[in-house]
Amino acid sequence: MACSTTIRTLAAAALLSVVAQAGARTRQAAQEQPTLTAVQGIRVGHHTLAERPTGCTVVLVDGEAVGGVSQRGPAPGTRETDLLRSENTVDRVHAVVLAGGSAFGLDAASGAVRWLEEQNVGWAVRTGRVPIVPAAILFDLGVGGDPRIRPGADCGYRAARTASGAPVAEGSIGAGAGATVGKFVRGARPTKAGIGSAALVMANGLVVGALVAVNAVGDIVDPETGRIVAGARNADGTFADARAVLRSGASLEPARPGENTTIGVVATNARLTKAQANLLALMADDGLARSIYPSHTTGDGDTLFALATGRWDGRADVGTIGALAAEAVARAVVRAATQATSVAGIPAARDLR
Repeated sequence: MACSTTIRTLAAAALLSVVAQAGARTRQAAQEQPTLTAVQGIRVGHHTLAERPTGCTVVLVDGEAVGGVSQRGPAPGTRETDLLRSENTVDRVHAVVLAGGSAFGLDAASGAVRWLEEQNVGWAVRTGRVPIVPAAILFDLGVGGDPRIRPGADCGYRAARTASGAPVAEGSIGAGAGATVGKFVRGARPTKAGIGSAALVMANGLVVGALVAVNAVGDIVDPETGRIVAGARNADGTFADARAVLRSGASLEPARPGENTTIGVVATNARLTKAQANLLALMADDGLARSIYPSHTTGDGDTLFALATGRWDGRADVGTIGALAAEAVARAVVRAATQATSVAGIPAARDLR
């Protein structure tokens, strides 16, 4: 029993070290590239469980934002996405929760709701305020330990409580703690991924940002170079390259169907209607197709939320904002791979160099 306790203690210490490394890398990178929190009124908080590589990430809005969603992966796990449809009544969002833990992880949103209620934040009703908190999950139950350990309400509460406007911590942290990529053929060896974030700050004051937790069936491909950053590995450590595998005539056969999914949030400081916020999410989704090959497979539940804070008094058409959002998403996906740290014996891109 003592030996078992020691092993668990060492494992927890290793995970905490990974989180600390992610924070240090974020502080160093903050001067080079802005993250989602460059959008005024957006705060982000992570909570990573020490017992197993999993966790959750909460994107908080100071006040409220108009929300939308694009849900294009056929194996989703979500909450409150119907509410975001253009024809439905509620048009304000107070937070978005991203979590590991498969469907169990949706409980993290309940914790964020509880924290917001304590702050008296929510949609006004006769009896008080109801926080509007859409959520999405990814599957990481098979990574690094007991699958019964997964994010719950306490995880969401802690992430919300610690959310800040500082540059977003990236890598193997929060909802990306157990994320992996490159699982498109049986027997493939995946690569560690995680959380990535990027933002585009325009000279006229428009800001468009993205935060993505990448747990894809496919490979991560840098759209600027066409090179694989992370993905399925051969026995000798080289990348199998999904593009070459599929062009050879092989069938796409996810190693574990339904055990993947890329989830994220795009945000802008522009003023948008609910219909425009949904279009923004749809256009931003193109960034996944640019940087993940293949994307939106039967083994993925890819979901992107959109938030428009309306803090900017300038004007830009939603087509322009959506195009910038797709670029921010693609950059965030690449950073999710490059900023990740190896976990549970799964190497990250930095190890493969």
